[in-house]
Amino acid sequence: MAQNIYDNSDFFKGYSQLPRQVHGLAGAPEWPTIAAMLPDVTGRRAVDLGCGFGWVSRYLREAGAQSVLGLDISQNMIARARADTDDAAIDYRIADLETLDLAEGGFDFAFSALTFHYIRDFDRLVRTIHGALTPGAHFVFTIEHPVFMAAMRPRWLPDEDGHKTWPVNCYALEGERRTDWFAKGVVKYHRTMATTLNALIGAGFALREIREFAPTEAQIAQMPELAEELERPMMLLVSAQR
Repeated sequence: MAQNIYDNSDFFKGYSQLPRQVHGLAGAPEWPTIAAMLPDVTGRRAVDLGCGFGWVSRYLREAGAQSVLGLDISQNMIARARADTDDAAIDYRIADLETLDLAEGGFDFAFSALTFHYIRDFDRLVRTIHGALTPGAHFVFTIEHPVFMAAMRPRWLPDEDGHKTWPVNCYALEGERRTDWFAKGVVKYHRTMATTLNALIGAGFALREIREFAPTEAQIAQMPELAEELERPMMLLVSAQR
């Protein structure tokens, strides 16, 4: 079973105050890049894996999706998503992605945002998603970038001039990482870029687009704190097709 850190009261309180949760997709700097990677979802049956508060599930319906199944392990997340959604075509359910089963060919599009780095058995999950998609269907997801996740003690390291450097160590040593983020002992799983992409290829997906998110000059001008995101990639954005 995946760690359900989002039902930890301290974690959920801090997480709920993030700009991307207060302002939705408008508060996620990477969203314009993700949106440009999405296929036309008109009439599609979509699944949103790790749906959180339901921001993307609602967006997909607004973009024309026929139906959306939003899945999340957290009761807190699902409760909030249901409270914020007034649409009978969106179904939110509690589900553990580590043991997930989906109907074969039951979906025409799959999406996930910043969820898969919590999953130990990524290969199994990717194979499950592949089987659940119809031929030609797209699969778009984001995860924490392997460079961002690799370090055993991830943190900015200032040099003598005050310039901040992000450490990359133990990159080839895949597996569990524990960090303190709103709560102690948050469990994530580091995989190299090659392992991540080869899992998709091995499951039968064709890679369509890979992006390593970095903010634009306009975004930095609006939010100067985003400038540090130019120092290392924090997110990996992937588009694949069955």
